[in-house]
Amino acid sequence: MKASKRKNLIILSLTLGVVMLGFGMVMPIMPFYIESMGASATQLGLLVAISPFIQLFASPLWGGVSDRHGRKPVLVVGLLGYGLSMLFFGLSTRLWMLFVARGVGALLSAATMPTTMAYISDSTSEQERGGGMGVLGAATGLGMVLGPALGGLLGSESLAFPFFLTAGVCLLTVLLILLWLPESLTEISRQGTAAQVKLSAQLREAWRAMFGPLGVLLIMAFLVSFGLTNFQGIFGYYALKKFGYGTEEVGWILTVVGVVAAVTQGALTGPLTKRYGEARVIKVTLLTSAITFGLLLTAQDLVTMLITTGLFTLPNALLRPAVISLTSKFAGAQQGTAMGLNNSFTSLGRVIGPIWAGFAFDLNFNLPYLSGAVIMLLGFLGSLVWVTQEQKSSLLSDLGHDHA
Repeated sequence: MKASKRKNLIILSLTLGVVMLGFGMVMPIMPFYIESMGASATQLGLLVAISPFIQLFASPLWGGVSDRHGRKPVLVVGLLGYGLSMLFFGLSTRLWMLFVARGVGALLSAATMPTTMAYISDSTSEQERGGGMGVLGAATGLGMVLGPALGGLLGSESLAFPFFLTAGVCLLTVLLILLWLPESLTEISRQGTAAQVKLSAQLREAWRAMFGPLGVLLIMAFLVSFGLTNFQGIFGYYALKKFGYGTEEVGWILTVVGVVAAVTQGALTGPLTKRYGEARVIKVTLLTSAITFGLLLTAQDLVTMLITTGLFTLPNALLRPAVISLTSKFAGAQQGTAMGLNNSFTSLGRVIGPIWAGFAFDLNFNLPYLSGAVIMLLGFLGSLVWVTQEQKSSLLSDLGHDHA
């Protein structure tokens, strides 16, 4: 990879890392923060869910905007919006203010993920793309590793300080993008995209994509997100119910999850997708994910829990960047739209996964992981039939035929 591409990848990784670092810092202190305003657990759940729910609809729209107006300005808007929402979160004194800050932040920050992925797709060859997506995944995982520990430490002194710190780091990253990140989408590509796709057609494109070459991959994106949030959303309760663990043990286990994810995505995704292709990686990791979901239930103590969660994290860390990379190859010139759709299906999994996990846990505390194993197994069986490496058509060609 050329030095200029490596520099751009570092800046993009920092962008996603900052967003996930902020997310990670906020989650440990969020219950205490809203409790000080008299909020209930139900209100906490709604506050957490509002972000992926809004991103479900906003991400494809932002992806389309970046296809027409370029990646760099949309990245700046997304990151600046996220930083300002964190600032307002820290300044909030009433519960309704938190909901407004969270909602506005979700609407604007929804631009960050699909545009970053589209930038990678613009500026890498198909052979390099899987590795680039893996590096972004590693930055995301690293942010999720460092965030909770840093948030817990800083929040012990001031519950609002982590929000202010995140806002400041976001501002610095915006300056970095403005000064050193070049635009990846050429004017010719932008004009060609604008001629074929209009913002008013975004919802129709999403519907068409479900029945086109991207549909299966979007479902795969949903399955990955559903599986991971099905695990993460209920894990603390599961560890308490089965082992009597407290926050310290759960913290160690989730740290292992983050480290394994970051190392796997940074070091293995690129070589494996280059050698075997994304389609084969997707099939193998779906099957392995189903098996390791079941292995989670065999843990008997902290050591075996660390081992089984590490084994569970490994295939799932490979799965998401492989799905994203193959999606980008089917997307043609509509990288922003395709990445936005991918992010929407990911957000849908993040909404439904925790809701289902909580309901299933109330029935039986093993059921979330048993059902997760079944879902991943069904995904594997579906991938054997429908996931292929061959790019017989693309979202761009489909839309081009419509407008011809």
